[in-house]
This record gives sequence, structure tokens and C-alpha cells, in this order.
Amino acid sequence: MAKNNTVYHPFSARFCPDTFWDTSVTWYTDNPDFSVCFQQTVLTWLPCGILWLMAPFQIYQMRHSKYRVKRWTWVSLTKILLSTFLAVLSLTEFFYVTDVWRREGVEGFSDVDLITPIIKAATYMLASWYLYGDKRRASPSSGTLTVFWFFMLVESALSFRTRVTLATKEGVSQGFVFSIQTLSFPVVVAQFVLSCVAEKFRELVADCANPSPELLTSVSGQSVFSFFDSMAYLGWKKTLTPERSRELGNSTRSKDSSSKRRSPSLTYAIVRTFLWPILLMIFYRLVNDIVTFTAPQILRLIIDFIADPTEESWKGYFYAFLMLFTATLLTFAQSHYFFVASRLGMQIRAAIIASVYRKSLLITSAEKRTSNLGEIVNLMSVDAQRLSDLMMYVNLIWSAPLQIAISLYFLWDVLGVAVFAGLAVLVLTMPLNWFLAKRNKTIQVGQMKYKDSRIRAITEVLNGIKVLKLYAWEESFEKQILAVREKELRQLQKGARLEAVSAFNWFVTPFLVSLCAFAVFVFSPDNVFTAEKAFVALSLLNILRHPLTMLPHTITIVIQSRVSIMRLSGFLKKEELDPSNVRSLPNEPGTPAIQVTDATLSWGREEPVCLKNVNLKIKEGELCAVVGQVGAGKSSLVAAMLGLMEKLSGDVGVKGKVAYVPQQAWIQNMTLRDNILFGKPYEKERYDKVTEIGEKGANLSGGQRQRVSLARAVYSDADVYFLDDPLSAVDAHVGKHIFEQVVGPNGLLKGKTRVLVTHGISFLPQTDQIVVLSLGSVSEVGSYNQLLENDGAFAEFLRTYLLDEMEAREEEEQVVETMQDEAMQELALLQPPSTVRERTVSSASKMSNRSARKIREVFRQESKLSTRTPSVLEVNGKGHATALEEPVKGRLVEDEMTAVGKVAWSAYDTYFRNASYKAVFGMVLSYFAFNAFNVGGSFWLTAWTADSKDPNLRNDTSQRDYRLGIYGLFGGIQALFILVSYFILAYAQIMASRNLHKKLLLRIMRAPMSFFDTTPLGRIVNRFSKDVEVVDSILPLNSESLVYCFLSVAFTLVVICINTWQFAPVIVPLGIVYWLIQRFFIATSLQLKRLDSVSRSPIYSHFQESVQGSSVIMASKQGLRFVLNNEDRVNTNNKPFFLYQLSHRWVAIRLDFVGNFITFFAALFAVMSRDQGWGITPDEAGLSVSYALSVTQVLNWMVRNISEMESNIVSVERINEYSAVENEAPWVIEGARPDKEWPQAGQITFKEYQTRYRKDLDLVLKGVECKIVSGEKIGIVGRTGAGKSSLTLALFRIIEAAGGSIVIDGVDISQLGLHDVRSRITILPQEPVLFSGSLRMNLDPFERYSEEEIWRALENSHLKHYVSALPDGLAHQVAEGGENLSVGQRQLICLARALLRKTKVLVLDEATAAIDLETDALIQDTIRVNFADCTILTIAHRINTIMDSTRIMVLDAGRVKEFDTPANLLANTRSIFFSLARSANLI
Repeated sequence: MAKNNTVYHPFSARFCPDTFWDTSVTWYTDNPDFSVCFQQTVLTWLPCGILWLMAPFQIYQMRHSKYRVKRWTWVSLTKILLSTFLAVLSLTEFFYVTDVWRREGVEGFSDVDLITPIIKAATYMLASWYLYGDKRRASPSSGTLTVFWFFMLVESALSFRTRVTLATKEGVSQGFVFSIQTLSFPVVVAQFVLSCVAEKFRELVADCANPSPELLTSVSGQSVFSFFDSMAYLGWKKTLTPERSRELGNSTRSKDSSSKRRSPSLTYAIVRTFLWPILLMIFYRLVNDIVTFTAPQILRLIIDFIADPTEESWKGYFYAFLMLFTATLLTFAQSHYFFVASRLGMQIRAAIIASVYRKSLLITSAEKRTSNLGEIVNLMSVDAQRLSDLMMYVNLIWSAPLQIAISLYFLWDVLGVAVFAGLAVLVLTMPLNWFLAKRNKTIQVGQMKYKDSRIRAITEVLNGIKVLKLYAWEESFEKQILAVREKELRQLQKGARLEAVSAFNWFVTPFLVSLCAFAVFVFSPDNVFTAEKAFVALSLLNILRHPLTMLPHTITIVIQSRVSIMRLSGFLKKEELDPSNVRSLPNEPGTPAIQVTDATLSWGREEPVCLKNVNLKIKEGELCAVVGQVGAGKSSLVAAMLGLMEKLSGDVGVKGKVAYVPQQAWIQNMTLRDNILFGKPYEKERYDKVTEIGEKGANLSGGQRQRVSLARAVYSDADVYFLDDPLSAVDAHVGKHIFEQVVGPNGLLKGKTRVLVTHGISFLPQTDQIVVLSLGSVSEVGSYNQLLENDGAFAEFLRTYLLDEMEAREEEEQVVETMQDEAMQELALLQPPSTVRERTVSSASKMSNRSARKIREVFRQESKLSTRTPSVLEVNGKGHATALEEPVKGRLVEDEMTAVGKVAWSAYDTYFRNASYKAVFGMVLSYFAFNAFNVGGSFWLTAWTADSKDPNLRNDTSQRDYRLGIYGLFGGIQALFILVSYFILAYAQIMASRNLHKKLLLRIMRAPMSFFDTTPLGRIVNRFSKDVEVVDSILPLNSESLVYCFLSVAFTLVVICINTWQFAPVIVPLGIVYWLIQRFFIATSLQLKRLDSVSRSPIYSHFQESVQGSSVIMASKQGLRFVLNNEDRVNTNNKPFFLYQLSHRWVAIRLDFVGNFITFFAALFAVMSRDQGWGITPDEAGLSVSYALSVTQVLNWMVRNISEMESNIVSVERINEYSAVENEAPWVIEGARPDKEWPQAGQITFKEYQTRYRKDLDLVLKGVECKIVSGEKIGIVGRTGAGKSSLTLALFRIIEAAGGSIVIDGVDISQLGLHDVRSRITILPQEPVLFSGSLRMNLDPFERYSEEEIWRALENSHLKHYVSALPDGLAHQVAEGGENLSVGQRQLICLARALLRKTKVLVLDEATAAIDLETDALIQDTIRVNFADCTILTIAHRINTIMDSTRIMVLDAGRVKEFDTPANLLANTRSIFFSLARSANLI
């Protein structure tokens, strides 16, 4: 190699006597060194300049720090003393040089000898000031000082080497200066070491119970994520729990990032909030991209070095160490880029969740109707996660083109114009890439559509599982879900096949680029195909592969994220409730508690008027009742006074603090105590016992939930109470007790202002004022007696409700005169009752369906028919919440199980068995063949480049064509095996997805109701959504990547060892380090992933609760507390999530170091082979090092895949858990099928029947003994908790017998299959449950009945006219939960179901309690006519509804206390039934 010596000397001889730069000294020599001038200027001044330039930033940090630490630590004191000592040494050197200069003249020293010591002295003093400032602001270490001391260490080491070398050759000329400079070297070393040690300032962690180690970690420790070391060890040694998770720093905690600008932009808000992390991420990415291209250039130098035996030996070692250094720098840049990106993504996700949550509480009622709960949950889960994931890819928008441009530049340098052949291939394949990306998006959209349909169906089924079991409809809905699943799997299969084509394209495109480029290169007679050109080009093409592959994917992600931003922005821009809708009245004597003046209100600015010209004044301390027909606007008036409606004109004012009890109770999934406290301080004497409320209050009956809701309001000690008909959900006795003890004139709330919406006319005489609403206007206001005398809307209201009650009592001879009779007599004087029903129907027909729907949508809450034996809550005379009974010992809903330790092999076995072991083996075999041919192609390329050394072969075109053809054949075979492996993977993927989902669904559908009672809905849905998604999409890719990585690493090590056998011993220690790192990592990351999964569900559960109870939250001014509670839950989830992401960075940087050393040793042994005569050729060295360069990322990817495989296989573990739940009895027992006509008569006999809800609970029915004759109409009554619903559930075998038996028409039902029992009995439930789908499907899911039979049932249920008027008739689509139908219409559809089945036994579970009187009358008439010859069991809270029964069964504490005709029971004044009738004011 030609040696062109370069000399550069910019300074004068007086300033610096020796040469500044001389390549004969620094490069073309066997003993390289920097000149003294270069060391005293550049190497010294550069770090000093950095420290001075950063001084303003240090001043800024000191001034803005919240800490002012005065105490000294040994570390900080030692650092300052050492810096001062170095300054003294430099000053001593300066004064010595000055003195010599003065005494002996300028010949002994140059100007730089005088300037450099004073610069160093000043800089060391500046370093002391830095250290003092860091101590004052409690900074564990300084990054600026660490960098400064590192550069000073390099300068001191090089200067020390130079001084020792010169002293050895020429002797010591200036002993004193030599001693000072030599003495400073170990002090600089000590300063650098101390700069890597963090100071433990307790002030940083004073407010943290479990502080993050990151706060107390030095900059050097943070650079390698050493603050995770303790967590990695802890996870390996012990079981991680949420309590052991570290706190997050402030920069990682959740916060609202919504923009406050007039034209809010979510993108602007994100950039403004997270500007510095974004800039830091860009910086790391830029460093990563630049450093990436150094490796091929160093590889070129190594190949040239081995090819040139005259090159100085030290250069080869220098290249090897340079490769290690650049690889390490790349590792740092890459690891911190991903760390910053993952942390930034987490912060953005948390901020979006916080913003969406806050917005969901504040949006208007009209806006709520445009965004259902599922859509808002998707914003928080799917869209927020998309923007979080975007942070990993967004920089590729500019980074990928930059990498492509740099790659092409260097490829031009290597291959010349031949690179355009490769570029042409890239251009030609771009349309294919775009097509694949677009097709993939289409498939993904289709898959998500079917997935949404499946999850919606499953959620509906789980919400209505009890109804399905009561009707024996599970099998039909099971088939519907499986049919949707098959459509989803077809889309998944299309996606998997497209993935196979994409993988084929991913491999083929870079190979075709290299093949075409090499072909064009070798076809030129002037080009010589050497090892340098081949392997440097391949290295550059490997780099080029990544941006080419990722750019289309990144663009797709950006487009999806743009859609998510638009969706989120649209929601965050929705109109919020106007705080001025209700103004606060001054707290002055004489000011009314509530004043409404000429108010016109609607549910939204663009919505129709709902309340018009309302004028109302309620004095402080008054009890005001609000009454009116259904749809009159009662709930709307309450909403208006709470500020939940839009005020179009007029004025609404309320004085003081407000409490609100909604019509349907809102209960949180927390303890009874917390539900009642609702953020208030706990007073122990208010509670005797505590019981837990399950999901949506599922372990309380409807009445008990309402009493908890009322107790919460009472406990709040508000000034104004809005009570929206809370007494309708409880029986008459309890309602009377609550009114007298709490709401009434002498109750706990006396002296408070109370607004009570009610249908209970017996309470009205005790009120101070009655507001009568009619069609959205206040028609009358006055006292009870005043309104009776007016003979207006109030009188009509009384007639409507009293007449219905009197009709039910006409046949009872012993019913005495009551308050209702007196009122009817007074009304009879005013207007004949014959017109009452006509006027009622007329008024109801005028009700606005739209207004009714709006009220339901704002105030509706989900409520299930209870199957539990809950604790009975009562508000006693003093307002204390007391648990009267506590049959449920311990918790009803347990914490979700979190598996510990390594995942059992059974989980892997389950997955691979369902995927087919044959397919797994086939995929492994295909990848083995792929790697084998890949290595074969590489060795063939090595042999091809060796031809360049032989002049005969170099110019032999047939040899050239032969080499090129076989090289292309190797690539083609590799591509074929890639395609085969992916098609096998697609087959295994579909098999595993289908089998695991089907087993889970079949098991859940057959689970007993006790399972659903104790398992929150969210947990089950999580299995079908998140866990099934993992099985569908993530585990297959994990499996494929793991096989690919393992075989790639194995073949790479084989290739290196074949070329340099000396590398083999290095594998053992590196392998041990690798094994230790991955062992710590996998154990910890697995547990963190589990904690992340478990801590995520409460976020969405709390959100759904909050949205459902937003009216209560906002009315009670608790919005801020709930927002903070949500942020705490997000932060609780962020802890394991962040630590999980951090664990990947922790292991990545360490495994990168292992990979870097593999590359280093491969290069080192290649260099050593030249001098040691081991016989390695340049082409073999190129092959060995190029393979080693690729191993770093593969090693990292392999461990990550092992970890992700372990983490994601947990989903199979979780699916297995619910695939093994206990089943209820068989649906059908073939050997014990009843006759087709059974039951023929409907005679029911209970023989000492006992039952309990679960094995660990007490009996709820204790020896029930009775006989019900065919055709009897039995009314079942009893106080709350008596066992009424339990008797019904026992009849349907929802709960099984613990003793005794139930016999229907001579058949013991316990001997039959469940479907044979349930399909032969019919129930009309209290709450009508409908499912999304056609009207016909809701009536006849098995399609057993003809259209004629269905229309007859609709006619008898008074729905024929309505359904006939629908455009689609029976095909009319019912919305989820029947939301597009009124409550009355839903109940009539349930009646039509009963008419279709027409069984001999009919059960009415308070079926008309929640509907209007008109629908009630229709249903009662239909039952009397169509079920006249059937046995009817009616469970009732309202005694008047069962007064016409044949006999009445009175239950108490699980036993039949009375069973006789109503007349006989009323005749006995000591009977329980008599006391119940008296409580209901019937006697």
C-alpha cells in the first residue's frame, strides 16, 4: 500500500515547537503516537471547552432545583478535594514554568506549556464548582462531568504513555514537570471512577415508600440500566408482587395532555408536552443510523489488512478494537433510543387515557349518545396503544430514507454502476410491497370486524347468561359465536398466507438486489470480484434490508395512528357540560334551596326541547314530590337541577351541596363501606360489619343495591337531596320503612331539602309540596289537599294509579277501607272514574319516544337478576349502614389469579398439541434446511471470490456464469424453504386458534351460575379477547422467530469456527454469560408481564363504572377524585409495564455486549491469523466477520423471543384455567329423556328440598315441603332474603339440590338433563333481556317454530301491529340489549317467547315491576287467557299483584311458613301474610 505522508502544523514554532500532526508518527509507523503539541492542545482543550460550554446549563439547573442540600457526603467531599488538588498541581506546574521562563529564558518551554496548565487549573476549579452545585441540588452524578473526566482520562493516559516513552528513549529533561504530570494521572483516574459512583441523597426519595433505583443511579449506571439489576435479581430469586414494584419517576407518571388552545390539536399537545423526550429520541436515532455504517467500512479495512502482509500489525488489532468500540457505541445509541421511545410511548398512552377519562365525565348527555361505552373503551385501549406503539416507528419516516441513501452511496463506492441494477430491483418490487401492505390492511380490517362481532356476541351472552340458561338457549348462541369465529379464522388464514408471501418477498428482494448487482458487476470485464467487494456489499445490503422492510410497515402504522388521532381528537373536542347550567344560590337566609325561573332545557343544544317554561321554587328544608305520567319529564327535571341538561333559556339555581340517588342504583366494585363513604372519612361507629359488593353490585339484589345507593347519599350529609324514585326497587314494607326513617318528615333527613320523584301515592300526603309534570311542563304545584281540590293533572295521576290497584283487590272480601279508598272517594266527587283508563292511554300515546329514550340512555345502568345470597343492608333510624345478615364469608370476588414461577411445560404442550406437533416439526425442519442452504451459499460466494486470485478463472466467462447460476440456485432454494415454513406455520396457527377458542367457549357455556357470580365479566372477556388475540397473532410469530433465531445463531457459530477454529474456546465463557443474563431476564420479565396483565383490567373496569355512574359523580362534585383515582390505576399499571419494557433494554444492552465480543473475537482471530500463519484468507475472514456482525441482533432477538414466548404462553395458561372450570350437569342425558309431552299436567312437589348457592355457603332453602296442584296459580311472597328467587332458581336447576328433591308430574328433575328441564318450563323474568340480532332470533333461536306460529304469538302478546309496521318485519334488527325498543316492548317480546313455548309451568318473577301500567295490563290479560290451564308461580314484592292467586306461599328464612288461600291468610291476623298486607296498606 502506498504511504502518502501528511504533515500539518498550524501553530508557530514559538507556540508549539514540535509538529501538530504527522502521519509518519501517528499512522505509518510500528509505534504510533500523537505529537506532544496535539496532546497539549486538542486532547486537553477539547474536554475543558466542553465543561465551560455546559456551565450555563449547570447554572440553570441549580437555580430551578427544588432541593437545597447543605450536608456533605464523603463522596462529594472527596471529589471536590481531588479536583482542588488537580487545580493546585496545574497551578504549581504553571508557576514552575513561569519561574523557569523568567530565570532561564524562553528556550526551555513553549507558549503552550504556559497556557495549558492555567486552562487546566481554571477548568478543575470549574469542576469543583460543578460538584458543589450537584451536591446542593441533590444530583447523584453529573453526565457532563462524567464525559469530562473520561476525555481527561484519555488525554492523561496518552500523555503518560508519551512521557514514559520519551523518558525511556531520551531521559527525563524536566523532572519536576514530569513528576507533577505523572502524579495527576492517578488522580484523574480516581475522579473518573468516582464520577461513575452515585451519591445517595435521601432527599430524592423522602416522599417515596418504594423509590425507583433510577433516582439514585449514576449517569454511567443509567447508561447500562444498572438500576434494574436489583429487580432482575429479585425476580429471579423471589416472586414479584405489585408491592415490590418500584415507584415511577415524575416523568413517567400519568398526566392529562389535552390542549388548552382554542383550536385544540392532539398532535400539538403531545409534541408540546413531550418535546424533550422526542428530541432526545431523534438524537439517539441519528447516532444509531450514522454508526451503523461504520461496521462495513471497518470490515473492508480488515479484509484489506489480511490481504496486505506489509501492513503494520498494530493496525489489524486497532481495527478489531475499533469494531468493538463502534459496536458498543451503536449498542448504547440503539438501547437508549428504544428505552426513550418505549417510555415516551407509555407516557403518551397514560396521558391519553387520563384525557379520555376526564372527557367522558364531562361530555353532555347528547354527546354521550353518539359514543357508546365500547367505542370509548376502544379509544383508551386500542387507539391509545397505537399511539404508544407509534413511538417505536415514527422516526423511521426520516431514518429509513436516510439509511437507504447512505447504503446506496457506499454500495456505489463498492460496486460502482452495478448498484443501479440492485436499485432497479428495489423500484420494481416497491409496488408489490405497497400491494402487500394494502392487502394486509384490508385483511386486518376484516379480521377486526369479525373479532369485534365475536367479542360483542360473547359479551352479550355473558351479560345474559342467566336468561340463556333459563331458556336453555346456550347451544344456539354457542353455534352463532362459533360461526363468527370461523369467519374470523378465515381472515386470519388469509393474513397468515399473506405473511408467507411477505416473508418470501422480504428474503427474495435483498437477495435479488445482491444477485443482480453482482451479476452486472462481474459481467463487466474491468471489474474484479474480490472478497472485499462481496462481503462489504453483503453487509451493506443486510443494513439496507431493514429500512426497505420497515418503511411500508411504518407508513401503515403512521396512517393507522393518524386515524386514531382523528378519532381521539373528535372525542376530546366533544361538547362538555356547561357549568353555568346550574348556578349556586347564595347561602343567605330567605334564599330558596332550589329556584327554577322560566327554564327551557334539552339534552343538547341541537336537540328538541324536553322541558319548557319551568318555574319552580322549593324552600330550604322542604320535602317536594315530583309526580306525573310515564314520559312526563320527571327524571329530566331532576337532571336539569343537577346540571346534566343544556339550559336554553331561563335560570336554574341550587343552594349548597347536592346528593343524588338515581332511579337505578349505581354500585362500584368495592367494599360496602367504600361504596357508602364515597370518598368521605370513615367513622367506625357507622359500621358494624363490612361486606363486599361484586361487579355492578351483582351480589346484591336490586332492592339492596338501591338501599346502598340511598345510604351513600345519606352519609354525604348534603344540603339538597335529589331522589329519583329510589323506593320503586324495594318491597312495600322496606319502602315504607325507608320513607318513615330516612326521607319523610320525621326521618333522618328532616331539615334537609328533598326532591323525591315517586309513584308511591301513599307518601304524598306527608310532603310539603307536590310538583305535577305533564308533557315536559309543570302543570300544577301545591300541597296534597290543594291539588286534589284543583281536579287537574294530579287528580288524574291519582286515578290512574289507584284504579289499577283497586281492580286487583276487588275479589278480596276482607280488604278493609284504606287511605287509597278515601282518596278515590274524594276523586269520585270530582270526576267519574270511567274516563280514567281512556285518559291514561291517551296521555301515554302522546309521550315522546325520543325523550324517553334520552332519559333511559342518560340514567340507565346495567342490572342483573340476582342469584346470590347477599348480606342485607338496611339504613337504620340513625342513618347507620348495617349488615343485618352476612351469609357470605370472606370475599365473593377474589383477586385475579397471577401465576408464579416458570410457565409449566403443560402450557407449551397444550399449545403445540392443539397446533399439531407434526406441523411444528415440519417448520423446524424447513428452517434447518433454509439455514443450511444459506451457509452453503455463503461458502459458495467465498469460493467465487477466491477465483479472482487465479488469472485463468478470473477471465473465464463459463466459470463466472457457473458461479453466478449456482449462487442464484442457493438463494432460490432458501426462498422456497422460507415459503414452506410459513405455510406450515399458517396451518399450525389456525389449528391452535380454532381448538383453544372452541374448548374455552364450550367450557364457559357449560359453567354453573356460581362461576359467573364469583367471576367478574371483564376477566372472562379478557380470555376471549386479549388472550385469544395472543394465541391468534402473537404466539405463532414468537414460535417462528425463536426457531429462526436459534438456528441462525447455531449456524453462525459453526461458520466462524470453521473459518477460525481458535474462536471455539471463546464460545464457552460467552455462552455462560449469555445463559446467566437470559436466566435472570426471563424469570423477571415473565413475572412483570403477568403483573402488567393483571393490573390493566382495573383501569377499564373503573372506567366503565365511572361512565355508568357519571351522573352521580358529577352531581356530588367528585369528578376530580375519580380522575385522580383513574390516574393512580394507570400508574399502578405503568409500574410493571415500564419495568417490563426496561427489562428488555437491560437484557438487550448486555446481550449486545456478548454479541459485540463475538464480533470482536472473530475480527481479532482473523487479524491474528495473518501474523501467526494460521492460513486464513481474506475471503474467509470476510465471511467469518460478516456472519459475526449479524449475530448481535439475532442473539438479542432470540432472548427477547424466549422471554416473549414465556410471557405470551401465559395466555394459553389463562385459557387453560377457564377451559377447566367445573361444568354444571349435562344438558341432555340420553338414557333419561322425558316424554315429549312432559310435563303434561304441571303438578309440582317439593320434598324436604334444600339448596345453597355454593358449597361453602349456608343453606338458603331449608327443607321446603309442599305440593302444587296442576293448574294452580301460586303467589310467592316474603321479605327480602326469604328465599323467593332461590325457589325459582331451584326449579330451573340454576342451583342444585343439597338435599331432598323436586318432582314435576312424577319425574324427579335431578335425574334429567338440564335442557330437558329448562326447555319444558317457562319464565317471564323481571328484567327483559334481548340480544342483538333479528327479532325472530330473539323469539326462536333454534328456528323450531313456523312463521305462522310466531305471528300468532306476536298477536297474542299485542305486538303484531307494531312488528307488521316495521320495514323488515321479523328480520328487524334488535340493538344490543334491546336499546331500540322500549322497556314495555321488550317485556312483551319476552311474553311472546313464553307463548311460543306454551309449557305447563310458567314462572313470573315480578315480571311487571319495571313497566308502565298499560303494558302491565296487557301482559296480565294475556296470561289469564293463554295460560289459564297452566301452573303459574308468581314471585311478588307488591302484594296487590298476587291477591287473585289460588294460594299464597309465604317464605321466611328459607322455609315455607304459610301456604293457603289469600282469604284464609288474611283472616288470620297473626299470619305473616297479614302483616305484609298491612305494611302495603292493603288492609
